[in-house]
Amino acid sequence: MDCLGSALGSFLAEAGRGLSRSTYTRAIYTIRFKSNVKALENALNSLVDVQEKVEKDLKTLEIKGKSLHVQLRRWLRDVEEIVSEANSIQEGPVSCALSLRCKRSKKLVVVLEKVKKLQKQGVELLDIFSFEGRSLVEKILGPSIADQTRASEILVKVLNCLLRDDVQKIEDYSIEIAELVRYWIAEGFIDETQNHGYLMNQGITLVENLKDSCLLEEGVHGDTVKMHDVVRDFAIWVMSSSRDDSHSLVMSGIGLCEFPHEKFVPSIRRVSLMNNKLKRLSDEVVECVELSALLLHGNFHLEELPVGFLISFPALRILNLSGTRIRQLPHSLSELHELRSLILRDCYYLEEVPSLEGLAKIQVLDLCATPIKETPRGLETLRSLRLLDLSRTHHLESIPAGIIPQLSSLEVLNMTLSHFHWGVQEQTQEGQATLEEIACLQRLSVLSVRVVCVPPLSPDYNSWIERLKKFQLFIGPTANSLPSRHDKRRVTISSLNVSEAFIGWLLANTTSLVMNHCWGLNEMLENLVIDSTSSFNMLRSLTVEGFGGSIRPAGGCVAQLDLIPNLEELHLRRVNLGTIRELVGHLGLRFETLKHLEVSRCSRLKCLLSLGNFICFLPNLQEIHVSFCEMLQELFDYSPGEVPTSASVVPGLRVIKLRNLPQLKRLCSQEESWGCLEHVEVIRCNFLKNLPISSNNAHRVRDVRGETHWWNNLTWDDDTTRETLQPRFIPSDGNILTGSLGVSCYQSSNTIEEASPLSD
Repeated sequence: MDCLGSALGSFLAEAGRGLSRSTYTRAIYTIRFKSNVKALENALNSLVDVQEKVEKDLKTLEIKGKSLHVQLRRWLRDVEEIVSEANSIQEGPVSCALSLRCKRSKKLVVVLEKVKKLQKQGVELLDIFSFEGRSLVEKILGPSIADQTRASEILVKVLNCLLRDDVQKIEDYSIEIAELVRYWIAEGFIDETQNHGYLMNQGITLVENLKDSCLLEEGVHGDTVKMHDVVRDFAIWVMSSSRDDSHSLVMSGIGLCEFPHEKFVPSIRRVSLMNNKLKRLSDEVVECVELSALLLHGNFHLEELPVGFLISFPALRILNLSGTRIRQLPHSLSELHELRSLILRDCYYLEEVPSLEGLAKIQVLDLCATPIKETPRGLETLRSLRLLDLSRTHHLESIPAGIIPQLSSLEVLNMTLSHFHWGVQEQTQEGQATLEEIACLQRLSVLSVRVVCVPPLSPDYNSWIERLKKFQLFIGPTANSLPSRHDKRRVTISSLNVSEAFIGWLLANTTSLVMNHCWGLNEMLENLVIDSTSSFNMLRSLTVEGFGGSIRPAGGCVAQLDLIPNLEELHLRRVNLGTIRELVGHLGLRFETLKHLEVSRCSRLKCLLSLGNFICFLPNLQEIHVSFCEMLQELFDYSPGEVPTSASVVPGLRVIKLRNLPQLKRLCSQEESWGCLEHVEVIRCNFLKNLPISSNNAHRVRDVRGETHWWNNLTWDDDTTRETLQPRFIPSDGNILTGSLGVSCYQSSNTIEEASPLSD
């Protein structure tokens, strides 16, 4: 029957040209119904198999980092949800009316695609996280090996770039552009005499040129790229036929257990043995005087580097040992006088790093997620070091005073989530490095560190902060926060008494401020209002979280001018507010540039914002997200006459998401219509009976998500509005509605196997 359905589907592909698009689409969905059910059943079986393997690994695996554990848990939760949803669909009868077949088949499309996506993610997780015999760490995607062939003037640069992927199937994996560019710099493909920012921009420009030439593609995530396997195979073929007999050895991800001693010849230039199962390396390797890059990362069973191994590669520029089980490095490391990049990221068992004296040309030192307790000996001698990555060094306790100021070329210092907290002079244990030492680094442009307390105002600090192009200061014992869109220059203050703190000098140079579980906030805001002589024009994002006291102007101290005139994002979580206007009163906020507003778990909040006086409407607001505010009754409240009833409070609002607001009754005045709305989500807000949508703007709405019973109880000004929106309603509870025209309200552009891309 399925074969017949496929044949009939092919016939309809031709005949459908004469049918209306919607009729043709429904016919295809109806005919493919049984094959869709079968495809979903097969996909579910595969997903459940992967789920069982992940659950087994989760129980036995000793996770080496909290983020890895969270990824596994999140994936399992998503699987449970989609399996439940799929089972509810499969419970229906296979033989049913044609109209119901169409509706169920359309939903199968969406569910099937979700199942396939999760199954693929699960396989990737099993590759990345596993117990004995497979990789325990996250894959660190770096460059593979390229030969500087002179086959033609065009290919010389292209090959040098394209062959820097280090995955066995580049069509499935991506590499961060920044990491790719750093490899090019280390290899000398880009002039290394310029500053770090200039070189990164030059590398990014080269990447964009390669993408325009279809030699690189957009990666899976933002700021990543990938290469098609055909392009990669062709490049390797050209490289292997080099006329000067110099070549590269690429044996990535092939399950290699024994070191390929016989493959090493004096003329070899680059070697990639990454993502294999190597347990030991040879202590006697023929001297390879031209070898510039050696990539061994992802060999989880590799525990030792023989003393004589590194001596064979005197010209080595790049050494990547990330994700191996090595416990110490041999002292012969200091003999690599040409080394530019040493990458030890995710070496969870590394106990000792030998003296780094002798590595005079090294530019990149990556010790991210290593268990080191103090900085390596000889670090102060690295005058050429440009990037030092000590992020996720959860055991780092000591940075001796006097080391950091000697790194005169340092441009990037990344200590995100490191255990080490920088102090200020007279508040730091004797002999330990202080924040003032970082201020001595004249070339530093990117910084991410934890700081014990709010640094005091001083000319030295101010000029140093102004000099940085990008920074993240996590101030306080537990400072940490989720990323936002304005993190280029972010300050996070957590678990501190800020009543005596003056942060005005910081805010003048900050794009994002996060106040997390601090006390004394009112006093700090009062000091800010009194001492500030101008507005903080750079600040774009403000987050206040975990403040139990009332935010109120202390002593009647209210800013006369908007202190944050360019604010674009406001996040309030677990804040004791009756209305956002309480915060407005302190800082004189006008919200003229506000684009994104998020409020969550504010238990006392009854009205989102009271309008009138200085704030009559929010001209640039595009998104509103409100959740878990059990007392909230309305979004906007205003007195008659202060805001024209015919004017829209949020003329540019595109997205509104409301969740778990049991007392919410209205969004705005009944006369108001939000003309730019595109996405609406209302979950567990049962008292909300009206939406600010009319027949004039209903056609702009792309989707409305919510429970079926909520949708059925909505009231409308006219039937036209409801009829327009009904096909765009997506039930969050899995039920499928049938509108007055007999068309399913569940709509998706997703497709299934055997079917061509369809959309109503």
